[in-house]
Amino acid sequence: MWETLLESWKSLLEPLHDPVTLAIPAFVIFLAIEWFAARALEDHPDDADGRARPAEGGYRSVDARTSVLLGLVSIATSTFWKVLALIGYSAIWVYLAPWHLSPTAWYTWVILLLGIDVLYYAYHRIAHRVRVIWATHQAHHSSEYFNFSTALRQKWNNSGEIIMWLPLPFLGIPPWMVFVGFSVSLVYQFFVHTERVGKLWRPIEFIFNTPSHHRVHHGSDAEYLDRNYAGILIIWDRMFGTFAAETHRPTYGLTTPVGTYNIWKLQTREYAAIARDWKASKSWRQRAGYVFGPPGWAPKAEVTSAESTAPSH
Repeated sequence: MWETLLESWKSLLEPLHDPVTLAIPAFVIFLAIEWFAARALEDHPDDADGRARPAEGGYRSVDARTSVLLGLVSIATSTFWKVLALIGYSAIWVYLAPWHLSPTAWYTWVILLLGIDVLYYAYHRIAHRVRVIWATHQAHHSSEYFNFSTALRQKWNNSGEIIMWLPLPFLGIPPWMVFVGFSVSLVYQFFVHTERVGKLWRPIEFIFNTPSHHRVHHGSDAEYLDRNYAGILIIWDRMFGTFAAETHRPTYGLTTPVGTYNIWKLQTREYAAIARDWKASKSWRQRAGYVFGPPGWAPKAEVTSAESTAPSH
């Protein structure tokens, strides 16, 4: 097992095996072009309710810097989770997988990418419907702007995704390939975070996640909540009843504006809200509801903590 672990880790350290590393120059170029194009729209004032409603394609310097900082920290934290995952995945691949798929076979990559995509859909849907997992994800939705910098506003706790990928090494996919597959998904998803692209050719819109579909996902409008969980293929949303077409420009961000650009608070605010609700709970049923229920859950005839990020985003 340790030989497999060492080989997998060496593969991940090789830049040519990491699509995200290869894509970083493209991320920087596209972000810079979009930001430069939006300079005239930058620092759009907030509305009276405290929510930013930027012009289409807008940027705010402090918001973009916050997203970039969140992304930089996530690189370090994701390395920690990858170390833990590689140990577990290697053990599963060596001792439990009924067969070992070859990384040189084309069908291994098809199984990997389809597996990553459907499992990402499942994880993403759970993350919006189970509050303790939503706590790890909500920072990504906290920006009231929607641009390439928003794609970098990543979570620091990847434990949920690590668990969700467990079937892949069990199916015989080499552990290092799991991370390559998810990196491919991340690279693709960077490019759907923009208002500079309208609706694409209808067959593309039908099969793939697009900027139009993902704008819906980041909307806090009632008709857009908990829709379009896709990573690469929007067909999962169409199949499982969570698809919504973009009918108007979304209002981005959480249902309650966060009112901060402090990266620590953005990552931990929902954990703190869960702790407050737990402390105020009167029964174990209520405690379980506040932790494992959907965001905004409350016992009948009661409301959650005023500072909780309700419902979903």
